[in-house]
Amino acid sequence: MDRTFWALADPTRRGVLERLAKDPGLSVSELARSFSLKLPGMTKHLDVLSDAGLITRTKTGRTVAVSLAPAPMQEAMAWLSQYERFWTVSLDRLVALVEEDAAR
Repeated sequence: MDRTFWALADPTRRGVLERLAKDPGLSVSELARSFSLKLPGMTKHLDVLSDAGLITRTKTGRTVAVSLAPAPMQEAMAWLSQYERFWTVSLDRLVALVEEDAAR
């Protein structure tokens, strides 16, 4: 799970995952173009995502296609959901304060 959160800490890598959720199977070149990165830069980001298990790469000839692998993200969400009650209570209090202030 540490690798998942490390991978998600970078906005470019989060963007790659969002893009792959919309367009699965994009090539490394297509991903690099959409983020205005050179291939070595994109490859480094993909290596981090791959090490975290968040993507898979499939090579067909000279083309490498990248797809989302959601299992590590699901594990992270399950872990985070244990703590949801803490921020839900805080948000409920905030809503009550705003409503109370608006009533004045």
